[in-house]
Amino acid sequence: MTTNDIKIVLELFLLNYGIKPSFYESEYNQYYQDAMFDNPELVEFNPDIIYICTSNHNIITYPTLTDSKEDVDMLLDSEKDKYTKMWDHLFDKYHCQIIQNNFEMPSFRLMGNKDASDIHGRVNFLTRLNLKFDEYAQTHQNFYICDINYISADYGLKAWSDPFYWYMYKYAVAVPAIPYLSFNVANIVKSILGKNKKGFVLDLDNTLWGGVVGDDGVDGIVVGPEESEGQAYLDFQKYLKMHEQLGIILNVDSKNDYENAIAGINHTDGALKEDDFIEIKANWDPKDKNFMDIANDLNLLPESLVFVDDNPAERHIVKSQMPNVATPEISDVSNYIQTLDRSGFFETTTLSADDLKRNEMYRENAARAQMQASFTDYNEYLQSLEMYGIIKAFEPIFYARIAQLSNKSNQFNVTTRRYTQTGIEQVADDSSYITLYGKLIDRFGDNGVVSVVIGHIVGEECQIDLWIMSCRVLKRDMEKAMMDTLVHRCRDRGIKKIHGYYYPTAKNHMVFELFKTLGFEKINEGKAGNTEWLFKIPDNYENQNKVINVEE
Repeated sequence: MTTNDIKIVLELFLLNYGIKPSFYESEYNQYYQDAMFDNPELVEFNPDIIYICTSNHNIITYPTLTDSKEDVDMLLDSEKDKYTKMWDHLFDKYHCQIIQNNFEMPSFRLMGNKDASDIHGRVNFLTRLNLKFDEYAQTHQNFYICDINYISADYGLKAWSDPFYWYMYKYAVAVPAIPYLSFNVANIVKSILGKNKKGFVLDLDNTLWGGVVGDDGVDGIVVGPEESEGQAYLDFQKYLKMHEQLGIILNVDSKNDYENAIAGINHTDGALKEDDFIEIKANWDPKDKNFMDIANDLNLLPESLVFVDDNPAERHIVKSQMPNVATPEISDVSNYIQTLDRSGFFETTTLSADDLKRNEMYRENAARAQMQASFTDYNEYLQSLEMYGIIKAFEPIFYARIAQLSNKSNQFNVTTRRYTQTGIEQVADDSSYITLYGKLIDRFGDNGVVSVVIGHIVGEECQIDLWIMSCRVLKRDMEKAMMDTLVHRCRDRGIKKIHGYYYPTAKNHMVFELFKTLGFEKINEGKAGNTEWLFKIPDNYENQNKVINVEE
């Protein structure tokens, strides 16, 4: 199909996510040739992500009513094999991520409703072919389905496949629907690059239930299966609770007396309870202040949280104070779920073990903060955590999490380089690199993979391409433990010097003197604030970490 306008709109959405793309675009209907045969221009372009934008117009041969079951199965396998061979070839040649459209339903049904159940029907054929694509996605990493079958149905298949745009311009997607397609592709790319949101910050009155709990009392608020409005609020609470399975954290920002807020949250007919929330700010402070306090308590950037409030004035205040925070416009409770669900805040491409445990990790952090308050000596507090670190070279089981961390980490990130999972795999397999991931465990639980270092070996020097750490383990001396292991790995390989680089951004000021604290000497500083640091490895190097028991 014609893709130029899809590309243009896709670029706008990606720029809005903070992603600046460059594109190679095939000529019309040349995707298969570009994928399967020599293409010096595409090789030179060296793509990170390939998006194959096909539609049911690419299916040339469908079953006829006289075909046997064997004939139909053979036709189905032949069509599936055409694509799987192409994907396999692209993986082998470019080692990149692939996004592939599945197929929207046909614009007509020869047999009416029977078209879905009869093996000769086009609806049946495309449905089975989509399932074949799904099976491939389930068994291959770095492969993602853009579900235009669902998107087109959600938009309205008749409008999506308006034949006028096909016959006039060879657009398989009607021009007004292009933003819907491009937005969904942008969400997949955004998720691949680790730019999903991490949680909700939720209002209570007329957001999680109908009414005002302070005025109406717990018995007077509307939630539960007894009436239509209450059912809508109950379903919305159930929808939010389902996000905990993805590791999405729930928080409350409400103008309320705390006791009234807790009573409303624990309403017998509600799906959410007090334990479902990590932070509950229920007071009479401005909501933007509470929002910022929640982000600070969680060690998260404000823009990683979504603010959900029925009051447009409150949304405006939060947005005006924190412009990068998403404040979806919700109106009637019957549309809350659709509004949030179509916003793509939590598009899922991979689910790591750390994602599934995120709620638990934040609760453990709250327990650590509570224990810290009981100590007057910070070093004694660190010792009391009984920390145990695992620092090793990259392992396949953690590739997805390492790539995710490289794209999510903005504050503790000295070079702000980003890596796709494919890029992480390539570095891990390259002997000219030293790679380290760090896990941190303590008496409260496993924090998962929290730090990553990538060093490029040039002669007798190690040049640090990436050093990142999750904000949830800041001030725990994990950076010292990573430094110690990096020194050990360098010495094992006869490396005498380590070069560090700091490139300032609006978000990473916290690490502008990281290398100084680790014993590096500043050897260069540019006008933009870029600095270069050198560490000469001494023969008598002494470990800097004193509080984490490390397994290398």
